[in-house]
Amino acid sequence: MDDAPAIAAMSRVLIEHGLAWSWTEERVERCLRNRDCVVLAARDRRRVIGFAIMEFYAIHAHLNLLAVQPGYQRQGVGRQLLEWLEASARTAGIFKVHLELRAGNAEARKFYERLGFREAGRRPAYYDGREDAVRMLHDLIVTSTSPAERQ
Repeated sequence: MDDAPAIAAMSRVLIEHGLAWSWTEERVERCLRNRDCVVLAARDRRRVIGFAIMEFYAIHAHLNLLAVQPGYQRQGVGRQLLEWLEASARTAGIFKVHLELRAGNAEARKFYERLGFREAGRRPAYYDGREDAVRMLHDLIVTSTSPAERQ
């Protein structure tokens, strides 16, 4: 995939700072070859401006990564990426999406809560033994209104 280097670079800069693990270009490409993993990129005319990576399991999906370049944040790019992945999960018969985020990332937490996620637990010292992870869950049950309409 031509976008794998850009996705790996964005992940390092926007998500992985201070972490021991990394989504390298090779790891992104491995995910692309895995039928149970979806790598989705949003582009402007010249470059990748956002991406999301989700893995599908028997009864749930896990959102591994979602990032949008700062100049494109708060314009609906992240929401569109996530909604597309959630629609794919529903089509596959999966109705739960899990993710982890840094406990100190209040903006990301608000973003996910607006889209219907709720806290489902914590993983103490998950990020390099220093920062807790907040586990979040979204039930993808079909309802008559979207999460945005319920607020």
